[in-house]
Amino acid sequence: MKAAYFTGNQQFEVKEATQLPPGPHEVRLRVAYCGVCGTDVHIYHGAMAQRLHLPQVIGHEVSAEVDAVGSEVSGVKVGDRVTVRPLQFGPPHPSDNGQAHVGRNLKFIGIDTAGGMQAYWNVPAYALHQLPGNVPLDLGAMCEPLAVACHDVRLGRVQPGEYAVVIGGGPIGVLIALAARAKGAHVLVSEPNPYRILLCQDLGLEVVNPLAEDLEKAVDTFTQSAMADVVFEVSGVAAGVKAMTQLPRARGRIVMVAIHPEPRPVDLFRFFWRELELIGARVYEQQDFEEAIRLIATDQLPLRKLITQVAPLAEVQQIFATIDQNPAGMKYLLACQ
Repeated sequence: MKAAYFTGNQQFEVKEATQLPPGPHEVRLRVAYCGVCGTDVHIYHGAMAQRLHLPQVIGHEVSAEVDAVGSEVSGVKVGDRVTVRPLQFGPPHPSDNGQAHVGRNLKFIGIDTAGGMQAYWNVPAYALHQLPGNVPLDLGAMCEPLAVACHDVRLGRVQPGEYAVVIGGGPIGVLIALAARAKGAHVLVSEPNPYRILLCQDLGLEVVNPLAEDLEKAVDTFTQSAMADVVFEVSGVAAGVKAMTQLPRARGRIVMVAIHPEPRPVDLFRFFWRELELIGARVYEQQDFEEAIRLIATDQLPLRKLITQVAPLAEVQQIFATIDQNPAGMKYLLACQ
């Protein structure tokens, strides 16, 4: 079988790999599609090197069919169409407070262990979520990033009729905007990239370019001076952190989605003055995957418009180079068969 091994220094090698039988509590998947995540791009650029065992197959946004079932597995059979929730829970720690998905000993499948950029992939059976028959496998590979968005929207307690502002119109930001709109919220996206602005408009989302307009004034106009009930910081840049405290109404909520690799100045006076709430949101839980699958199965979101390119696994090197050259791109999928 073919597998794409990341060898470091922005290089992949696609070569033959051994197809292993599934062990106890495991299934072997025949991978259909593997999406390229922002985390994969960070790995490509040298981040998280201490967590990898090079050469290593990466990738975790997967749709697949079950190819073989190991011992002590129930509820799964050969031929089932599935997606993967790529979390490997470690021993619980007292500080986890029962939140295994952000536990101190959590491992991430596809980073800490081998990932899905290969034709066949062995994973723990508990990580599988069944895909309904009406969900195409290419859209099935969108379940994992959409589950991130569903988690963010759920933790943000978005309600019908509320005003939501999303700072950052990349793949996750747009998915958050779509998921919040599906909850009945009025959504405004802040995004400077002209191509992504056009995509947001094509998706029927309200969008503002913060480099061309005053974002606070735009939110004031959009909300009829009420300001935002909830703000999602998805940009990962200092300007987003500066803006996020200026946009909520009194007792508004701010959801921190982006990974900020270094400390940022935060207007704490604003939190005091307006009684704001800051909520951290990381990865997802089982119910978020179920919600993502439901949204796809009921065709509530125009996800196909987010797929920029589908390429064969053999072109993995070119796809990562393309992502670097096209920052306006959204979701790239690798066809693994």
